[in-house]
Amino acid sequence: MKNGQEQLVRSTEVNRKVGTLLAHRLQTAQQRLRDRLADAWAEKSASVAKTPGDMGSLAAGWTGYVTDLAERSLLFWDTLYQRGNQFVEHKRAGQPPVLHFDYETVLDARTLARPVNYALLRIIPPKGVKVDPKRRPYMIIDPRAGHGPGIGGFKDDSQVGVALREGHPVYFVIFFPRPEPGQTLLDVCEAESVFVKKVRELHPDSPKPVIVGNCQGGWAAMMLAAAGPEDTGPIVINGAPMSYWSGAWEEGENDNPMRYSGGLLGGTWLSSFISDQSDGIFDGAWLVQNFENLNPANTFWKKYYHLFANVDTEPPRFLEFERWWGGFFLMNREEIEWITQNLFVGNKLWGGGIKAKSGRNLDLREIRSPIVLFASMGDNITPPEQAFNWVADVYGSTEEIKARGQVIVGLLHEDVGHLGIFVSGGVARKEHAQIVSVLKSIEALPPGLYGMNIMTVESKGGGKSYEVEFVERRLEDIVARLNRFQRTDEKPFEAAAAVSEFNQHAYELFAQPMVQAMSSEFTAEMARTFHPLRAQRWAISELNPWLGWLAPAAAMIRSQRHPLDASHPWRQLEAMGSDLIAASLDFYRDVNNAVSEATFFEVYGNLFALRQADGQGASPDEPVIEARQLPVVQAALAQIAEGGFAEAAARVGFLLHRHGEPMPLSRLEMRASLARKYRDLLPDNPPAELRRIRGIQEIIVRFEPEKALATLPGLVADPQERQRLLALMDAVVSDPELLASDPTAEQRLALERVRSVLKIPKAALPKSPRVRTSAKSVQKKGAGSAKR
Repeated sequence: MKNGQEQLVRSTEVNRKVGTLLAHRLQTAQQRLRDRLADAWAEKSASVAKTPGDMGSLAAGWTGYVTDLAERSLLFWDTLYQRGNQFVEHKRAGQPPVLHFDYETVLDARTLARPVNYALLRIIPPKGVKVDPKRRPYMIIDPRAGHGPGIGGFKDDSQVGVALREGHPVYFVIFFPRPEPGQTLLDVCEAESVFVKKVRELHPDSPKPVIVGNCQGGWAAMMLAAAGPEDTGPIVINGAPMSYWSGAWEEGENDNPMRYSGGLLGGTWLSSFISDQSDGIFDGAWLVQNFENLNPANTFWKKYYHLFANVDTEPPRFLEFERWWGGFFLMNREEIEWITQNLFVGNKLWGGGIKAKSGRNLDLREIRSPIVLFASMGDNITPPEQAFNWVADVYGSTEEIKARGQVIVGLLHEDVGHLGIFVSGGVARKEHAQIVSVLKSIEALPPGLYGMNIMTVESKGGGKSYEVEFVERRLEDIVARLNRFQRTDEKPFEAAAAVSEFNQHAYELFAQPMVQAMSSEFTAEMARTFHPLRAQRWAISELNPWLGWLAPAAAMIRSQRHPLDASHPWRQLEAMGSDLIAASLDFYRDVNNAVSEATFFEVYGNLFALRQADGQGASPDEPVIEARQLPVVQAALAQIAEGGFAEAAARVGFLLHRHGEPMPLSRLEMRASLARKYRDLLPDNPPAELRRIRGIQEIIVRFEPEKALATLPGLVADPQERQRLLALMDAVVSDPELLASDPTAEQRLALERVRSVLKIPKAALPKSPRVRTSAKSVQKKGAGSAKR
């Protein structure tokens, strides 16, 4: 009885919240439609009313408009005809990557012992661009989410372009249209590990390669780094969904509809069904169609009207993008099932329950290199919550990030869409270029979580430059800011995963044998050929004999074109009609998204409430543990008297650190310069180990500052080690670069306290810089000071 009452209470509460949310969503959608319609009418009507008198009345301008309309219509269809021919030619050529740059194949993974349809390319620098083989190489992994590879090097202003211009060797991971028989995602991860080792072999004098992952390539890069942390350098993941259940469930726009699709379709069985219908091959065109369904206004109207309205200038850009967007690639059933069951619905990547082919658990905490996360508030495919929440799932607290020596940097764009993260020239010139330029400095950051801010500086001449700063954040604060409801909206996804698992087993038991028996390669190829996204391309191409007249007619029109200015009143009315159609389609999208969201929470919210009432679900009220009581903090404090010179230097470094201030790039570069200048005095541990030591010492000083000082002498009990520490302190605080940055009173006081506890004669910071000629001379002078 008690359980039944509890279930009823929880179900009533779920229904109330869902009803309130749906009403709010629909009211917002209606208001948005009214505003869009009113703005379109007011803007275009005012423009028509202000038309200069020499353009004549609407009636007098009708003939010119009809002529222009007919010409643009013919040129529009000719552009679609060119798109169709481009689609056919690209497929005949084997669908090569749409890279803007020349390249050569370094490794073809189809020749490996466990073949997969991947290859490693070396990008050939264009004329006038020189790369230094000793600089850190870049390895870019493009998304395999229905389309072909190449979007990371789609144009000159791209991830490939900015890395080449900075002098870095660039390698690109591509994949071929058809998978190798039986290949799995773990086989792909293993092949990419071979690629990384090959890049390191080709650049033995360079730092470990940067791994750049775009969207699906982002979590592939993270799997790669977790499987082989000793081989990878910094990881940069752009628009990559890592925490699949997360999203923006809040008061406002419902712009993350993709996270509900798995539950609304009944789970992962549908991807298995589609694959079985196609003889064990999953057609990536279905994934692309899912993307197109997210924005019906753009899919069915806006992108085509934009081409139609600007048909004299827009076709090259339209065709360039469509060459990539219309290249549909295939996956094995095993691959799509692994993705849907472990990631999209299962959400297992961050849990450490996935194993590499070697048997090693893919624990993201084992990644030793800095991680850069780039996401956008305008991304409706990978919202910031999905890009960042995994950090909280994996590490749990700021202290654990520090204790593990990890550096995580977040960069957030305000409004660019998902594709803009990869293809926008403006994003490449600003965000991607700055990431490339500061990666070396990011490696010098102390362990922790940082926000990367890029400030635009305009010169008097109108030129633009950028300044970068890093602001340390608390993980707990970031999670609270991104998730207004403490992620309670993710609980129903547990029920969705359970239903998905049941449906998957039911399909495999009762339906799969029959579906597989009815499919063949012939029926699979026919289904792929007549998929709507392919058919709309080849149907308007040279394969259609009824359209042979279109290209000659378009050529004739271009030779005697009579364009009408976009400010003409009839053109303005046409644009107003386009705005009204787009607003209506956006209204349809908003209503559909609101209903889908409400349906998901109505179904799975109630199921989760039932599970919870039966004691099967997770408790919504988890106890809050104070930071000091965290196991990782207790473990660090237990080591307060343990360690040697490296621990002592790290502890002193944190004591002298500027606390609570943004860290501009210039200060990081100064620190890197000091590290190079006095490397003979610094610990010689590997960078990842030094970051781990630095993180533990920071925890010790933060929670036990007095004990940290009192136990410092024990870390350098050896007289030579203590002299070395003194020499390092004396060198750094006397360096002209540091003095130019104006040390704070807090730093001076900290230095005095350290000297006092080490029984070193008190010495203030010098008023004038003393230039050191070499680290060895500094060490000798430091040793002399210790003797005194």
